[in-house]
Amino acid sequence: MEEQFILRLPPSVAERIDRLLSENASSSSDDKSLDLTFSEDGRSGTFSIGNDHFPAFLLDLPGIVESYKTYDDSVLIKSADIGQMIMVKEEGDSVPGEVEYRHGLTPPMRDARRRRFRREPDLNPELVRRAEKDLQNIMAGGTAENIDVEAIEHEEDGEENARNVSKKVEPKPPEKPDIPEAGTAGGEPDRSDSDESDYSI
Repeated sequence: MEEQFILRLPPSVAERIDRLLSENASSSSDDKSLDLTFSEDGRSGTFSIGNDHFPAFLLDLPGIVESYKTYDDSVLIKSADIGQMIMVKEEGDSVPGEVEYRHGLTPPMRDARRRRFRREPDLNPELVRRAEKDLQNIMAGGTAENIDVEAIEHEEDGEENARNVSKKVEPKPPEKPDIPEAGTAGGEPDRSDSDESDYSI
């Protein structure tokens, strides 16, 4: 896989580079020198064509863009995943305030981060850093820092009380006294209403 990026230029600069890359048209000697330099932060720099200099910015795209090559206009071969773009601005244009570009490369991807992607959770960066540090300490065989000992002891006491409650023996129901059932003690069996019917009519 190759390493590729997208170079987005103002229309006037794009026309000059198009003339420079064209085989038929002859370009002036001034336009033949192209240069792209970045400052120490790696995000802002200068794009030079001939004697003209333009501000350039390295921006992250909201999604990955695949690029393809073809040698016979029928078979496409994937050549790279592109995740960044160098945007060249005219002098005096607004400077991007964020590292990530809000829009994609095509009109359907306009404001894609807000409209099409899941919202990022609101997390405190300091809390995330502390959790990562504690996790690294635990993985290295140490213990986590910033632990509230009283809260843990209280939780353990609560768990122990819950175990003790579950271990308590439930009271047995009172036993029923032994009463002989009717008809089993040798007495007369119970008569039903049908036995007492009068047939002497």
